[in-house]
Amino acid sequence: MGIVRSQSIKNSISFYIGMFLGAINTVVIYPNVFSDTPEHLGLIQILVAYALVVSAFTTLGMPKTFIRFFPSLKNKAQLFVLALILPLFGFFFILLIYTLFKVQIFNYLEANYLLRDNFFYILILIFFIGFYDILTAISRSFLNATTPIFINEVFLKAYSLCILIMHWYDFVDFNLLLKLYISGYILKFIILFFIQIYFNRIKIDFFQKELPYRKLFKFGVYVLAGGASIMLVTRMDMMMIGSILGLEEVAFYTIAFFIGNAIKVPGRSVVAISVSLIAKAWEKQNIKQIELLYKKSSINQLIVGGVFFLCIWINIDDVFLLLPDKFQNGKWVVFFIALSQLFNISSGINGAIIVNTKYYKYDLYTNLFLVLITIISNYFLIHKFGINGAAMATAISIFLFNIMRLLIIYRKMKIHPFMLQTLYTIFVLVFVYLIVQILPNISNPFINIVYKSLTIVCVFTPLCYVLNLSDDISEIIKKNILKYIS
Repeated sequence: MGIVRSQSIKNSISFYIGMFLGAINTVVIYPNVFSDTPEHLGLIQILVAYALVVSAFTTLGMPKTFIRFFPSLKNKAQLFVLALILPLFGFFFILLIYTLFKVQIFNYLEANYLLRDNFFYILILIFFIGFYDILTAISRSFLNATTPIFINEVFLKAYSLCILIMHWYDFVDFNLLLKLYISGYILKFIILFFIQIYFNRIKIDFFQKELPYRKLFKFGVYVLAGGASIMLVTRMDMMMIGSILGLEEVAFYTIAFFIGNAIKVPGRSVVAISVSLIAKAWEKQNIKQIELLYKKSSINQLIVGGVFFLCIWINIDDVFLLLPDKFQNGKWVVFFIALSQLFNISSGINGAIIVNTKYYKYDLYTNLFLVLITIISNYFLIHKFGINGAAMATAISIFLFNIMRLLIIYRKMKIHPFMLQTLYTIFVLVFVYLIVQILPNISNPFINIVYKSLTIVCVFTPLCYVLNLSDDISEIIKKNILKYIS
């Protein structure tokens, strides 16, 4: 568990720095830079959304396939060739589809002139996002999830912050900003590529006869459909808002969604390193190790995510007071997204367990169910409640999806992520919420946010330690807080 704790802490630092930079970008820079032209912000978000979804298909499931089979293959160099060639075929297929059916695609998406004129940027993003995912899988297979996370979360967001400030002060116009923004994704690919070369991690062997192709492709088809479905679902609300309500509403939704989605940050650092360890544990049929990872991921994410949820929801009115008037209508978007993500991360690493065991087929089945319920709920709720409806649809989908996965893992492996400490943690979070709610407000919203957030942390932390809600977190508190107090 040492490597999980070590890399989880490092990954968490990158995620939290990235979240801080993302918060500056999303809550401060975006609303002010695009206050007069919110459709430009909507365009940037839509371009990235479409690229992320399509790139999940072009990689043909290779990132997860690479991680899954890397520990068991003797000649790993042959797997590298497959991981680099297959995504090229996927990309060229998408390029062909776009060339032949461009007009039909524009009409189907109901794309306005702004999206049509800049649609080609999606193709550039698809290529570099897809191959960045391949390089990330290579890095994770060598138990180094920290580097790609740092590049993606810290470098890219710091880079975006710089070019946004340049646009804010009219050093660059929007057309140049868009080119620079896309270049950030190219740069992060180049950096990670040369890091893998430097550490001699990419080895090529074009002699491909030793690979278990049937197992690789069977697994790849399932995780391709499953992974692409997840990516589609995470961007479905934004894409449907763009199609039904327009790019301006995408901009307003983006701000509120980011605030609520911050809850899942702790989970990303845990999952990033756990997937490789689960694959190794399954190779040895070590179910107890998988269960231990499952339970620890659940309670640790519930604690950290729960504190985040309290800090966000208690301060939500003050947060929106810091935004321009146009962007102040997303309070309930934040609530539904934050609550659903809290349940999501509290369910532990159920997705990583399903994908990296013999039950990987259920990844596809549950994801197809998720896509279906997401499309239906978004269609009806967006028409009825606007951007609030999109958030409600996302919450409903995530709740049902995770319940289904929890039941599958329990039925197949007789393990679940919850403990008595889970119940204690929920009670403590409710208690802290009630305590902070009765505190007096300060007229300055920024000071009020800091004061209430610090109160939440200062009340929750000793309770967490005294009740020993998590061994890992108690040890961190003992080493990093009590040591200095004593």
